[in-house]
Amino acid sequence: MSTAESTGRPAPSWAAGRTAPGRARLGRVALAAFAVAAAADLVSLLADWHLGHVIAKPLLMPLLVGYVITRGAPRLLVAALLFGWGGDLALLFDAEAAFLAGMGSFAVGHVCYLVLFGKRPANPLLGGAYTLALLGTVALLWADLPADLRIPVAGYSLLLTAMAFRSSALGLRAGIGGALFLLSDTLIATGVAEWPQLPRPDFWIMATYLAAQYLLATGATTREAGVP
Repeated sequence: MSTAESTGRPAPSWAAGRTAPGRARLGRVALAAFAVAAAADLVSLLADWHLGHVIAKPLLMPLLVGYVITRGAPRLLVAALLFGWGGDLALLFDAEAAFLAGMGSFAVGHVCYLVLFGKRPANPLLGGAYTLALLGTVALLWADLPADLRIPVAGYSLLLTAMAFRSSALGLRAGIGGALFLLSDTLIATGVAEWPQLPRPDFWIMATYLAAQYLLATGATTREAGVP
């Protein structure tokens, strides 16, 4: 039984006329295409092939959206992934305005995730650990960030950390996804602050980001998560 069927939520309009096996087959195709696009993007980054990255990156979130829709994804999850896609597209451009636009799009996606997670309880000790991580990271980065980005980055970091913490309410899979999202964006922030970077930093940023979105998306669509 699909998540949509188990919760009584109607299937998306494009899938409404298909049988459950048909939707499952479409889901497998979309997931396989997502895996291929992700591999192509990561290999392009390792090879420093910018064109390959520009071609592959815009395909990633739409393919993941296609997959989760076949699993009866709630609208808020679809919205979160699509706002992530908007951030992906903005960050293809190397300009401060594009960076701010991308950060804003991701921020709206985090709000969608937070509303999706609802009021489910999460471990307060984990919340304390995330709070310490947030305060420590912002304090360390603050002086090295461009002055006009300090407040936006601090505000975004607060929202992202709240999302990462609340994601654990859906279980281990989604919780790891939230943590990886926080790690991915922290790597971006250290680059903006011009801290020393790992070799091929864009590879590590995208690898952790893709894993984060996949784990969040699949964690939110499992029946065990109890998504309404």
